[in-house]
Amino acid sequence: MLDNLTNRLSRVVKTLRGEARLTEANTQEILREVRMALLEADVALPVVRDFIARVRDKALGEEVVGSLTPGQALVGVVHKELASLMGGDLGEHAGELSLAQQPPAIILMAGLQGAGKTTTTGKLARWLAEGNHTHDGRKTGRKKVLVVSADVYRPAAIEQLKTVAGQAGVDFMPSNTSQAPEAIARAAIDHARRHHYDVLMVDTAGRLGIDQAMMDEIRLLHQVLQPIETLFVVDAMQGQDAVNVAKAFNDALPLTGVVLTKLDGDARGGAALSVRHVTGKPLKFVGVSEKLNGLEPFHPDRMARRILGMGDILSLVEQAQKAIDVDEAQKLASKLKSGSRFDLNDFRDQLAQVGKLGDMGSLLEKLPSQFAQAANQLKGGQAEKQMSRMLGILNAMTPLERSKPELLKASRKRRIAAGSGVPVQEVNRLLSQFDQMQGMMKQMKKGGMAKMMRAMGGLKGMGGLKLPGGGGGFKF
Repeated sequence: MLDNLTNRLSRVVKTLRGEARLTEANTQEILREVRMALLEADVALPVVRDFIARVRDKALGEEVVGSLTPGQALVGVVHKELASLMGGDLGEHAGELSLAQQPPAIILMAGLQGAGKTTTTGKLARWLAEGNHTHDGRKTGRKKVLVVSADVYRPAAIEQLKTVAGQAGVDFMPSNTSQAPEAIARAAIDHARRHHYDVLMVDTAGRLGIDQAMMDEIRLLHQVLQPIETLFVVDAMQGQDAVNVAKAFNDALPLTGVVLTKLDGDARGGAALSVRHVTGKPLKFVGVSEKLNGLEPFHPDRMARRILGMGDILSLVEQAQKAIDVDEAQKLASKLKSGSRFDLNDFRDQLAQVGKLGDMGSLLEKLPSQFAQAANQLKGGQAEKQMSRMLGILNAMTPLERSKPELLKASRKRRIAAGSGVPVQEVNRLLSQFDQMQGMMKQMKKGGMAKMMRAMGGLKGMGGLKLPGGGGGFKF
């Protein structure tokens, strides 16, 4: 979503780093580029003006002018102010959910219809149930979560939340359209207390636009629930209108944070930079895909680095740590160390592990800007489709065939192709990729990482992804 802004600001960063001296003239030129990049990204004009003024003050101050590398120092100023704009000035742990309340801790979800409240409720409930919540940077363990819908206007809202809750693996409390929203809220509190839930999440009704009836209703719900967290869910694709909606909700409710959805969309993304400035409340989460694991805590400093083309390696590592099965990885390492052969069963397991990481395009977007081309190649889910096809071929083989690939002659290949619904050429291509992977494993065993990297440079044809800097790269 932030591609255009990232590309523009990445070019500015390169220009900045090349400046041996900063004068008022070249600083003005650079800030003009930054201003244009922000306006094109649909950032609200008052936000842009404030941001540029703060960067200019610091850029022409002693902190930059007296630096040995003023260009790089100015990059640091832009990064710091961009992080501050998105909430970095609120403190390191401002984005954490507060659950310090006599159980159940109540979370009220507010926002317009279509912003993604119901899906976000399920994503956040799953995130809490899996034990991802932190307090002062430390995980607090798995939470027993109950979700309930107080949306009695949209016919399918209650059923949608029930379905999402089932997929998320959390408990759902039934409600129906004949009940008043405040009656649903009171019943949910009573049920959550009696059944010892840690967290109660209440999904509320939205409208296509702001109206007095909706605001009155959500104020009443807030009075009944007395939630510890009131989260405003806003669609990143709303652009400038997101700012007006955020202001209206902030005036009506004591918001504690913002959740920005559809960050993986095609919008210009100015809402990410504007909403926090308008509400004064921290961005706590961002929705990065439609899947239930597509919710990430928002870190202003990391997002600022991504926007400036510096990458977000910390989030990438955290995502990998959550998805990768350490025991399985250690088991494979021990197998290779003992001299056992890397077979198609291992290959299948490794593909399944990679699949758990999520969308490949969004993963690569967290890498520095030189990988942007690779990320663009993998958008639209091509990598996931290719990986699913490969797993289908592997699953069409017998365990014996996977452990002894040399058995795979023409007749067996035809059977596997028919069983997985692909041409025989696809089976041959997978076996060729497996041979290359097997060669890499042998190189690792013989000479460690350096030889493996040389082997990687020679890999060709694993889906068309060419990584910058060498060789054919990987094709997933």
